[in-house]
Amino acid sequence: MEKDIVITSMDPFDWDQVEAIYVEGIQTGNATFDIAPPMWKDWDRGHLRHCRLVARENNQVVGWAALSQSVHKEAYSGVAEVSIYISQDVAGKGVGTMLLEELIRSSEEHGFWTLQALIFPENKASLQLHTKLGFEVVGTRKRVGKLHGQWRDVVFLERRSTIVGVD
Repeated sequence: MEKDIVITSMDPFDWDQVEAIYVEGIQTGNATFDIAPPMWKDWDRGHLRHCRLVARENNQVVGWAALSQSVHKEAYSGVAEVSIYISQDVAGKGVGTMLLEELIRSSEEHGFWTLQALIFPENKASLQLHTKLGFEVVGTRKRVGKLHGQWRDVVFLERRSTIVGVD
């Protein structure tokens, strides 16, 4: 499977497929507080121009990953939040690992020293993926927001680069 997957930069023309995978995540109830996908212009504005990736299988997008600037202060310029979504059609087949590994590599190339992830505790696959690739649990933010009228916790994870920001 992995040999058939190609990781490339995300192109605006990928948005329809990226959005469809995002909708799959929304429908699980354990991927995001969003209840509907944003419009392209809003998603584009909220994510960094670099470090936007898609996984392709036979020219079809089967996963995507991107970074957003979590805090807009100069001191935090090397800190970003990870978003990663995998099509249910390829779940458990290594696509998430390939995407996140490349996102980490790309983030370091662009000067990021800390990546953060906020994951619902029920999303065991995402928690496992992130910890496998060096993210550490910082803590759990209790009842941080409501989704469909229910308070939800999120697990806060961080990955500190071993090559950027080590001075």
